[in-house]
Amino acid sequence: MTGTADAREADRALKAKHRTMWALGDYPAVATRVVSALGPVLVEACAVKAGDRVLDVAAGSGNAAVPAALAGADVVASDLTPELLAVGRKEAAARGAELRWREADAEALPFEDAEFDTVMSCVGVMFAPHHQAAADELVRVCRPGGTIGLISWTPEGFIGQMFATMKPYAPPPPPGAQPPPLWGREEHVRTLLGDRVTGVEARRQVLRVDAFREPEEFRAFFKSAYGPTIAAYRNLADEPERAAALDGALDGLAAGALRDGVMEWEYLLFTARRGGAGAG
Repeated sequence: MTGTADAREADRALKAKHRTMWALGDYPAVATRVVSALGPVLVEACAVKAGDRVLDVAAGSGNAAVPAALAGADVVASDLTPELLAVGRKEAAARGAELRWREADAEALPFEDAEFDTVMSCVGVMFAPHHQAAADELVRVCRPGGTIGLISWTPEGFIGQMFATMKPYAPPPPPGAQPPPLWGREEHVRTLLGDRVTGVEARRQVLRVDAFREPEEFRAFFKSAYGPTIAAYRNLADEPERAAALDGALDGLAAGALRDGVMEWEYLLFTARRGGAGAG
């Protein structure tokens, strides 16, 4: 009994840490300035249409949820971090999109079984620490015959390599937490979802990013706006030499990716149909 209570307390502490990390900096600026094109790509891949019940898991400020709502769907945007939802509400209102916003843990969604026609996540659920628990929830809340759609950064792509670059400088992950870029491997996602889905379509695509002209501009922006990068540097607050080394490593990574002011960031676009009774 004590072990179970300790496990629950450890999970609460871990989720609180994640919530705090994603509230650092200005992730909505990343969503709007750098990766805004991904949301509409996912909405189109999921064939979202008017009247569909759609859940965006780990929605952040609504990069995919808002386009889905503008397509006429009945959308719920859920995220662990209320600060991101607050920004999303304002941006949605400014764009004339009507949807609901719900604070929620991707590993324990507060929704009924089979409640949604489409369950999607745009570079969001990949950051839940326990992949199988998150995948189980994606399946549970999707109706039989409904669509599960995911965009995730690949390990080999730029963002996957950025996480690999930061890893030696960041705090060690808690026991049991899995690396986010694993969601960018088709075989990993197939294993997580198993025979509960059919009609899998998975392809690697690239996002063209033209927001940064120089490596130092990329590094400065991510140091100020992106929670995981900010957390890595905070871990080095008393180690200026290692912080400088991380500066150099990120500059080198960006320099290798920039071509005439453009980067190409690889991601996996994965869609499938929920199997089970009534699927079709």
